Amino acid sequence: MSEISFLGAGSWGTALAILLAKNGHKVTLWSKVEEEVKLLSENREHIHRLPGVKLPSSITVTGDLKQAVQGGKDLIVFSVASPYVRATAQEVSALISPGKRIVNVAKGIEEDTLMTLCDIIREEIPQADVAVLSGPSHAEEVSMGVPTTVVVGAGNKEFALFLQETFMNDRFRVYTSPDVLGIELGGSIKNVIALAAGVCDGLGCGDNTKAALITRGITEITRLGKAMGAKEETFAGLSGIGDLIVTCTSTHSRNHNAGYLIGQGYTMQAAMDEVKQVVEGVYSAKAAKKLAEKYQVSMPIVEGVNKVLFEGLSAETVMGLLLTRDRCNEYPDQGWNE
Repeated sequence: MSEISFLGAGSWGTALAILLAKNGHKVTLWSKVEEEVKLLSENREHIHRLPGVKLPSSITVTGDLKQAVQGGKDLIVFSVASPYVRATAQEVSALISPGKRIVNVAKGIEEDTLMTLCDIIREEIPQADVAVLSGPSHAEEVSMGVPTTVVVGAGNKEFALFLQETFMNDRFRVYTSPDVLGIELGGSIKNVIALAAGVCDGLGCGDNTKAALITRGITEITRLGKAMGAKEETFAGLSGIGDLIVTCTSTHSRNHNAGYLIGQGYTMQAAMDEVKQVVEGVYSAKAAKKLAEKYQVSMPIVEGVNKVLFEGLSAETVMGLLLTRDRCNEYPDQGWNE
């Protein structure tokens, strides 16, 4: 049994906390939001995010950060939404002992620095060992024990195997990988593509459009990942095409749902207000575009999403621009023997 603390009690953090408690670990669930701490303590249920799913009695809910991270914890899980990762890391850094293991389960890229979330945590808590968990895994389904498969990425094999052993059970399968960067990029940029998929659905497009978007979307993500030094095969795996498929097609996806509303005519802010959760793709869209420019990589779907979100172009106009781009070979490196 390990002692594990979660920093962030949203739907994903709560779902994973329930999973680990059922795996027999001693779990502490921390939130900075007083109302959330009160709700979870009194009702033992995230009524608005995970209705009907009860917290095991063994989970300790707290708003005290010192209580959450001190006292010999074996693992700290960063489960705050991506816009709050740096602030939380800064707040907790002085309480983290050298060599402490941290796994980040949020997905995003910081717009100003273009850093991944693991890079942010490493910068703010340099004394810690930082890993990532990602994959096609909606909190609503994980909390109910729906069979799910994810991947953990760590800089050393021992840490990856520890995470695999900690999280894995007969309903939650965990693979390991050394490609932390690739896992993070896939998990972050797929949210931008999922916004586009939602927009297509909002416009009334069909299955053909969705399939094309997913296929060309993973091509863009892979192209950028390779340019940044990630492994190409990572994007054919759980944190790449797997996560992209589930986020582009599921009604659980806040990114798809926000995109759908935008396709129906909502403004970006109105769509985010309606979804009532952090829409990670909105925060990652500008960063993904900047990374494409930095590494001189073509990412037309990402560019199109930025045009809709931040430049005032209509979704119909951007779709037309994408469909009428210059003709090209699907894979430029492939040619004919002439």
